[in-house]
Amino acid sequence: MPLRPDPLRAEGSPGPRTAGIILAAGGSRRLGRPKQVLPYGGGVLLDAVLATARDCAFGQTVLALGGAAAEVERTVDTSGCDVVLNPDFGEGCASSIATALAVLHPDTSAVVLLLGDQPGVRAASVRAVLGALQPTSARAAGIAVCRYDDGVGHPVALARRLLPDLAALHGDKAVWKLLAQREDDVVEVRTPGPVPPDVDTEDDYRLLLAGLLGAL
Repeated sequence: MPLRPDPLRAEGSPGPRTAGIILAAGGSRRLGRPKQVLPYGGGVLLDAVLATARDCAFGQTVLALGGAAAEVERTVDTSGCDVVLNPDFGEGCASSIATALAVLHPDTSAVVLLLGDQPGVRAASVRAVLGALQPTSARAAGIAVCRYDDGVGHPVALARRLLPDLAALHGDKAVWKLLAQREDDVVEVRTPGPVPPDVDTEDDYRLLLAGLLGAL
């Protein structure tokens, strides 16, 4: 598969290769319509997330689809992504993570998880959590997560040595269980502002749109 420039690799140096995994396979059961293609900004919700991923210039971007995959691929520009289909998306996000990890380039050194329904995450936050994985002592952090004003949230970055643990997760919200289990490996990155909202219900969507209008 084609390789793209890496944000942490200086020209002429052998630095790390990072991958972004975008989790957009949900069936939108609570919403009742595919949230990936909800109108947002000048496109749809998933367009905004992919724009952030492109700004990060990951060495590889893997987009996990499942529910409404055909409609998403018709609607969304997925160029630059390695698209994987998760037939077991109903079992929770862990199944999508495992599906995406299976296609990572073998020299991947770190992975960043992004949610396909959370367009408020910024590329600067991605770079911050990746930077937190760089060794500053005898033992580097294995997991970096954003600490917002009102709690922890995505993006989450994981070093290569934690990828087997990530692949072994099951169910929904499994990443947060991993953070609790590997507490000694976790570093929190101070990130101003509230946790960026995601979309599960129509009320969530209305609040997201209201926040977008307020930012204009």
